[in-house]
Amino acid sequence: MKTLFEEIKASIKNNYDQDRSFWRPVLPWGGVFTIKAGRKAVSCTPLYVEINLKNTCTIDGFLMLLYVILHENEHFPRELSLHLGREFVDCFLYLMDSYNFTTVKLLWIWDKMEKGQYKSEVHKASLEIDLFGNEHDNFTKNLESLMFTIQESYCSNWRCPTRMQEDQQRTVIINPPQEIPHGDLIQRAVDELFCSKIELCEQYGCTGLREFTQRVFCHGAPPFVVFNMQQWKPEELAYVPYHLDVSDHKGQDEQVFSFLLMTPFEMPENRCHVPCQSSLF
Repeated sequence: MKTLFEEIKASIKNNYDQDRSFWRPVLPWGGVFTIKAGRKAVSCTPLYVEINLKNTCTIDGFLMLLYVILHENEHFPRELSLHLGREFVDCFLYLMDSYNFTTVKLLWIWDKMEKGQYKSEVHKASLEIDLFGNEHDNFTKNLESLMFTIQESYCSNWRCPTRMQEDQQRTVIINPPQEIPHGDLIQRAVDELFCSKIELCEQYGCTGLREFTQRVFCHGAPPFVVFNMQQWKPEELAYVPYHLDVSDHKGQDEQVFSFLLMTPFEMPENRCHVPCQSSLF
């Protein structure tokens, strides 16, 4: 029996060349997990014999993306194990390879999500878990150890009351450039966040220049990055590059990522609120 990843590769191979780079599946919506309870389960309160998952679109796309990432590079399972745990990665891959999609969703919910991130109610003999929300709250927020970045800045004015500043971000938020640049719009936006720069100090009454160091990942370069691009308009994303550079130092310290997936903007007909997110590996 082929694993899910082998099926994906076969499907891509059989597609037309122009469609290959855009073909990626997502997990099926929802899911029902039946509990095989023994006699002792009768004493449990409340009693339920199945778990019903609703509005799982907020995790379906990224769970499949995580699965593809782990398979496409032999180093990713080891690197991600440092952040997610070796047991989780091994179990996740086994369940995905075995097409146990509902079980893998429960693994993510109970192992990586906090209780307050979803709603759960017992209806008769069924536990209903509702994941209505957005992808950041239900998925990327739980990867903050991967996305944590820091940037320091220093003002040239010795009298500046906040001469030294430190900006920390737990989510990589990419906003559109204030001015439309020539060339790659998305790369310019990434440069504004990550690259070193010199600007006028915005502290009231200060006339100095503030120098920003390069923004770096606090726990080292991650195996993949998720960009929150909720502020972008669809027409601004007409062209999506295959590679993005998140470093202004070429050579050994250079960090280059390739686009793998971009989810759509929120649409009125969507059942779940899904902000635009981009994933890089």
